[in-house]
Amino acid sequence: MTLLNELEFRNVFRVGLFCIVSAWLVFSRVFELTPDGLERDRVSRVDPAIKRATTNRLNGPLPIPAETRILSFRNGERPMSPCRLIDRSAAALLTAGLALAGLTAPVLGADLADDPRVANAVRLWSEWVEYQAGTDRVPGVSWGIVHDQDLIASGAFGQANPSDGIPAGTETLYSICSISKLFTSIALMQQREAGRVRLDDPVAEHLDWFDIEDAHPGDEAITVRRLLTHSAGLPRESDFPYWTDADYPFPSPEALQARLEEQQTLYPASRYFQYSNLGLSLVGEIVSAVSGQSYPDYMREQLLGPLGMDDTYTDIPVELRGDEMAIGYTALDRNGERQVVAPFQTRGIAPAAGFASNVEDLAKFAMWQFHVLDGADRDLLGAASLREMQRVHWIDPDWETTWGLGFSVVREGDRTFARHGGACPGYYTEFRAEPATRIAAIVLTNAIGASPGLYAAKAFDLIGPAIAEAKDSPDELTEPGVDVEPYTGVYGSIWGQSVVVPWKDGLALLGLGSMSPAEDMARLEYVEGHAFRRIREDGDTPGETVRFEMGPDGMARSFVRHSSRAVRIER
Repeated sequence: MTLLNELEFRNVFRVGLFCIVSAWLVFSRVFELTPDGLERDRVSRVDPAIKRATTNRLNGPLPIPAETRILSFRNGERPMSPCRLIDRSAAALLTAGLALAGLTAPVLGADLADDPRVANAVRLWSEWVEYQAGTDRVPGVSWGIVHDQDLIASGAFGQANPSDGIPAGTETLYSICSISKLFTSIALMQQREAGRVRLDDPVAEHLDWFDIEDAHPGDEAITVRRLLTHSAGLPRESDFPYWTDADYPFPSPEALQARLEEQQTLYPASRYFQYSNLGLSLVGEIVSAVSGQSYPDYMREQLLGPLGMDDTYTDIPVELRGDEMAIGYTALDRNGERQVVAPFQTRGIAPAAGFASNVEDLAKFAMWQFHVLDGADRDLLGAASLREMQRVHWIDPDWETTWGLGFSVVREGDRTFARHGGACPGYYTEFRAEPATRIAAIVLTNAIGASPGLYAAKAFDLIGPAIAEAKDSPDELTEPGVDVEPYTGVYGSIWGQSVVVPWKDGLALLGLGSMSPAEDMARLEYVEGHAFRRIREDGDTPGETVRFEMGPDGMARSFVRHSSRAVRIER
């Protein structure tokens, strides 16, 4: 049974059991099946500012379809079962009923996505990302947040194809470039588990054409392990100008092999970290050699297919470009403009940089990793092998650069992330997972010079604590003393823009130009009327007052802080 089928079976079983046990509660108090009941459940997950006209940074003002700003929870906008249209008091009754039946009510997954702490954190983070991407003139951004086996939130904004007005979405394809290396490395580890290759095998043992000139004879042989950790001393690239020439002349596998004998190593093996697309392309060649399958066939049959990643490609599907696949754009020029990047395919470099995928499929990839780490799935890779990949195997002499087997393994404070970014012509992307918390962030963009790595990292700072709190204390919710929704929204002045969202028992106020949103966010507590006061971090005395000025529609039209006014931006 594939992972996808197993998860689908488990979810169907859960839903069926849920409905049966709750049936006697349904007609007593739970449901509000008005004709728009199902629609109300969906619309409740839409950002209140959904019906705005945003600015396309390439072509001026352009209406963005509402769905591009949906904060789509759990698993996208799939139809909701009536069994989920329950209020919190009914959910509590259901929990008690399941307990009497000897069952456990699911706390995470469905409930986690609905927790206001998580929803508000996602709302704050997504507003911040949209502003940051907008000021960087990034045409489109698609993103997803995974917790364990659930895509708890996902969304997109901007354009996949600005010239045709096609919006970005969670199913939009992007080149994910070097995130491809994770799939190639996992394939190698599958072959290691099958006994066909060892990490300390010399590369030449499996590739008899591996004849690069050794500029440092007498040192240790270049091994498979060194390829995976970028410590083989190889040049960064096969000797072709495929990143810069107009036609992106990526070599075929045969051309890569033929050119190899004309290249030489940069450093002795196991001496320095040198990121190498050539090295990971060779890993793909080893997978093909020891498995007896072509690289594309192996990846489809042994990894992508079993994971249900049907919208992931081992090389760029140029025929989908501009429709299902986002069009890529250059870096900003000095006039603040971007140009369209011509289509490309990576050919022999595909194992290092060729894949195209979307948020939905990469979420499956993250879920599978967490499934494996829990010991629940050994069909594709054992937990021990994945843990081995996601711990540090290389530390550079500067003690700053660290790498796992394929994964970039980084330590930030007391947290460890297994990640990889991607940077190909027209696309910058990021996949970042925290194995300890079972959280992953996926950010895909269609512009060179975008900051998906920054966006993903800040998701852990803002959304991670909310997930932890919702997971550990699902029933300890604090409600504001007043209806705070009229105060929420985006406000601006000549100095920039700020966003106000509900936060715990009050509000959160964040300047959207901040590079450290979790640290710079101000929490506001209700005082009286339409006045709030900042909560100081030291907690000794209250901070300044933030006073909202209301409009005739009952919504705040501005706020005043430090005697300075910011006006609501209608979107």
